Amino acid sequence: MEIEEKIIQLLDKSYSQFHVVENMKEELLNKGYIELDERNTWELKKDVNYFVTRNDSSIIAFKIPSSLTKPSFKVGATHNDSPTFKLKPNPIIDNGNYLSLDVEPYGGAIYPSWLDRPLSLAGRIFYQEGDKVLSKLIAIDEDIAFIPNLCIHMNRDINNGHNYNPAIDMRPILGLAGASYDYDSRVLDRLGLKDEGFYFDYYILNKAGIKDAKLLSHDLYLYNRDKAARLGINKELLSSPRLDDLSSAYSSLLGFIDSSNSSSIDVFASFDNEEVGSLTRQGANSDFLKNVLTRISISLNFDLYACLASSYLLSIDNAHANHPNFPSISDQTTDVKLNGGIVIKYNANQSYTSDALSSSFVKAICNKNGFAYQEYTNRSDMRGGSTLGNLSNSEVSLVSCDIGIAQLAMHSTNELIGYHDLKNMTLFLKEFYQTDLTF
Repeated sequence: MEIEEKIIQLLDKSYSQFHVVENMKEELLNKGYIELDERNTWELKKDVNYFVTRNDSSIIAFKIPSSLTKPSFKVGATHNDSPTFKLKPNPIIDNGNYLSLDVEPYGGAIYPSWLDRPLSLAGRIFYQEGDKVLSKLIAIDEDIAFIPNLCIHMNRDINNGHNYNPAIDMRPILGLAGASYDYDSRVLDRLGLKDEGFYFDYYILNKAGIKDAKLLSHDLYLYNRDKAARLGINKELLSSPRLDDLSSAYSSLLGFIDSSNSSSIDVFASFDNEEVGSLTRQGANSDFLKNVLTRISISLNFDLYACLASSYLLSIDNAHANHPNFPSISDQTTDVKLNGGIVIKYNANQSYTSDALSSSFVKAICNKNGFAYQEYTNRSDMRGGSTLGNLSNSEVSLVSCDIGIAQLAMHSTNELIGYHDLKNMTLFLKEFYQTDLTF
C-alpha cells in the first residue's frame, strides 16, 4: 500500500487522541514491538524494539541496536491531540425544546468551522462492574450532534465578523426534548430509573456495548464526521480533520518503523495535550520522555548524561504554508508551499528550537538524499505559534530542530496539506533515523 493511502486509513479512524495511540500501538505490535509497563522493572535487551504508553494518550517507542559502543538517542517527537470541544461531567442541557450538550473548548479551535456539520462523540469512559473500575474507548459511529449557526436574517452583520461565545454559540444540539429512547426496561429497573427522559449515562454505556455497569467518568470530545479527501485538479491536495499534527505524527511513525541502524537508540514519541500547554503527566512538558530515556540507560548500564550530550531531538509539528488569499500575512522572504517538502521552522525568541547547528543536520540529510526542504519564519511584527520542542527540552535538554508538514487552515475542523508531503516526511524521517549525527 502507498504511504499516503496508509496514512489516510489511519486518519479516518483517529477519532480522539486515545484512538490515535491505539492505532500507533497496533502498528508497532504488528512489527514485533514489545509493550512495556511503567509500573514494572524494565529488563531491556539489545536488538529488541519496545514501546510504552501513559494515560492511554501518549506513547514512546524505541529500538535497542545490537551494538552500543557510544550510545546516543535520536528522538522524533510529535503530538496527537487537536483543538475540539470536550464534554463537561454532567453534559445534558434540557431547555424544554432541545437536548443540548454542555461543552468547553479544548485548544484553540476556529469556532465557525465546527458549525452546521454532523458531529459525534469519541474518547474513553470509566465504568464500574461490581468492585472493578474498568475503561473502554468509544467512538460513536453515527451523526448525533449539530451546532447550528444563527441565520443571517437574525444576525445581519454575521459576515462582517461575529464574536463566537463558546458558552452560548457552540452548544451542540443532541436531539429534541421529550423524545423517546429505546431503553431496556430490565436495565432501567436495575439502575432505579423510569422509562422517561434521556439518560446520558445509559446512552453512552449502551453505545459502548456495556451492560450491568455504572458510568463513573468520561473523557469525551466532539469529533468531525468528515473523512480525509483528496482534492485538486490532480488530486494533489488532502483535506482532513486533525491534520495538525496527525499528518506529521503518522508519517514520522512509519518512517521510524521502516528505518534501521546500529549506532543509536532511536526513539519515537507522540504526546497528548500539546494544544493546551503540555502541562500534564502525559504532555511533552512532563517527565515521560525523561523517565523513559533514564530507564533505558539504567537497564543497559551506560552514562545517561554523556549520551544526552551527543543526542538529537526533532520536534515534528505542522508548519504554516503561504496563504494565497492573504499573501501579506507571510514574511517577505518566506515562501512555504504545499507539496514543497518538509519545513524547518525558526523563531528568534525560540518558540521553535531550530538554530544554525540543529538545522544544518536537517539540511545535510535532505541534500544527501535529494529531499526538498523549505524554511519558515513568521512576520517580524506578528507573534507566531509554538510547539513541543522547547517544552520537551525543559525536561531533557538536547540539540533540537523544529520541522513539520506545510498546511493551510490550521486549527480549523478540516485542514489542508499537500498529499505528497506525507511521503516526503516519511522518507525524511527514515533517513534521519538511519543517519549518524556527530557534533
